[in-house]
Amino acid sequence: MATREEMSRSFGGAADVYETGRPQYPAEAVEWMLQPVRGADGLVRVADVGAGTGKLTRALVDAGAQVVAADPDAAMLAALRGGLPGVTTYVGTGESLPLPDAAFDAVVFGQAWHWVDPVAASAEVGRVLRHGGVLGLVWNIRDTDVPWVVELGEIMHGSNAEIMMAEGGPEVSAPFDGLESRSWRWARPMTREQLFDMAHSRSYVITAEPTERERIDRELGALFDRIGAVGDAPVDLPYVTTAFRALRP
Repeated sequence: MATREEMSRSFGGAADVYETGRPQYPAEAVEWMLQPVRGADGLVRVADVGAGTGKLTRALVDAGAQVVAADPDAAMLAALRGGLPGVTTYVGTGESLPLPDAAFDAVVFGQAWHWVDPVAASAEVGRVLRHGGVLGLVWNIRDTDVPWVVELGEIMHGSNAEIMMAEGGPEVSAPFDGLESRSWRWARPMTREQLFDMAHSRSYVITAEPTERERIDRELGALFDRIGAVGDAPVDLPYVTTAFRALRP
């Protein structure tokens, strides 16, 4: 089994299936994270960290934010620039950002905070945020109140994000003091191909040995047959999006 570090750096080779298989973020969740720093003119300067192919970046741009994006993987950032050519990108991690001090109203992490050292990342985010700025964290997690979704997760193996959320959620450190949160339930219609892409975009599957990937694909195919995900016929994959925010003193 791959190490946590190897998993965290595995996504660049799967950027194409990450883009097609992973969901977007609800506009309501994005606006909730930004709401504390919306000025009278509505403009917000945002750094999207762990931006990947730009799933959250796109939602931030749609919300009218001025966005820069950072990710440790240059291949993921190349995919982001292909879809969002107006966004400036930087290679960097949550613990070490090539960004100036006190330059942003908000720093956000979509599906990414579980990969960082929360103490070091909290300090680094505090450095690049202005006083009164907001740290926003958001995850799309499949809704396990639905039985076939539970089986889906068992086949694909639990992710670091799912484990973190089950154990009580994210942690932050100085200069932040606690998090408030809110959740939204929704569903994404997905074809069989998109469901496979979603599975193939997960770090456990990306880094699995060939025999393990074959097992996963075989069991996924049988599950998709049973739920009617055949050909281009879509099925609804239910999600719970949970966002967290904390203000910098």
